[in-house]
Amino acid sequence: MRFKQLHTITHPLIREKVTKLRDRATPNREFRQLIAEISALMVFEMTQNLLTRPVTVETPLGKRAKGVKLARRIALVPIWRAGLGMLEGVHRLIPSAGVGHIGIYRDEVTLQPVEYFCKLPPNIAEAQTIVMDPMLATGGSAAHAVSLCKRAGAKHISFLCLLAAPDGCERFFAAHPSTPVFTAALDDGLNSRGYILPGLGDAGDRLYGTEK
Repeated sequence: MRFKQLHTITHPLIREKVTKLRDRATPNREFRQLIAEISALMVFEMTQNLLTRPVTVETPLGKRAKGVKLARRIALVPIWRAGLGMLEGVHRLIPSAGVGHIGIYRDEVTLQPVEYFCKLPPNIAEAQTIVMDPMLATGGSAAHAVSLCKRAGAKHISFLCLLAAPDGCERFFAAHPSTPVFTAALDDGLNSRGYILPGLGDAGDRLYGTEK
């Protein structure tokens, strides 16, 4: 396997929804809904090995039942702005999760990440942290966001994206070789502007209807 820490989730429901995402005819409203749905489905798959601890609860019938609670809190960290589209679906699935925000944009000339905002949960050092951005394209923003989480003390980090490019994976894993990445598809590469091919266009523009 070329990237040992890259995990491609190929559930049929996810593949069908990603196909709709790629379609240029998909309207903005449906695009937003699909982003949320795919993100929730992917998190369901990627968190199946979360650590738990045993607990006992009392049922309405006065009986005691054994169950589990998560051993670690969850911290969700979307990268603005496109990552916000993923947050809705994931937070609905894990409503107890803390939420941080990282603002990064990619300079259109240098293609390098530019940070403009960072606010992370205070307990991130103990949390299972999921950093989210729909596209792992050049890898700059993703690698920088994970570095910010590590500087804040985060030890248990994974990165969730919908599409990844080999170029972005190379750069990300060069910076964070032990951080797992979960994606729905590994695409062919990038164009001269740093967009994933075949990709789905600019995720932020399609989410918020700001296409030129």
